[in-house]
Amino acid sequence: MLVLPSTPLLAAFAGASLVLALTPGPAVVYIVARTLAQGRARGLASVIGVAFGNLANALGAALGLAALFSVSSAAFTVVKWAGAAYLVYLGVRMWLAVPSSGADAMAAAPRQPQAVARVLRDGFVVALLNPKTTLFFAAFLPQFIDAGAHPLQQTLALGAVFVAIAGCTDVLYVLTAS
Repeated sequence: MLVLPSTPLLAAFAGASLVLALTPGPAVVYIVARTLAQGRARGLASVIGVAFGNLANALGAALGLAALFSVSSAAFTVVKWAGAAYLVYLGVRMWLAVPSSGADAMAAAPRQPQAVARVLRDGFVVALLNPKTTLFFAAFLPQFIDAGAHPLQQTLALGAVFVAIAGCTDVLYVLTAS
């Protein structure tokens, strides 16, 4: 059974989660770019990949990884640069896939969508390497954890709440971009 905090604490957590989810970051950029380049279906698939990456971040926080990042600037820097490098890699890959005859060819011929598995994987990696989410979990989750209950269950429950909220806002980004 998942343990959630009291209603006022849960509402405060949900509000902070909504602010973070609405703040554009690497995941939102990835989702919007994927939607614009390959359509609504691949945009929605990228939302699912990002959601799984966010769940992995929640699990990492539950296991203490986020605490490590909050006290170790070197670990945070490594994750931050790895995430930035991966986004650059995705951007270069998308840029190289553009037909050589220019913008007219892009408008005339829709791009071949990538396999759903690849879109899911890319979304997962983008979210997993997003230091904003990792630090959010490290900074905010402990404030909502009841010392008398199992911390792993509480962290996973709050992580699931965050993922649900972020998933809803990410779907809105997809619908707006498409």
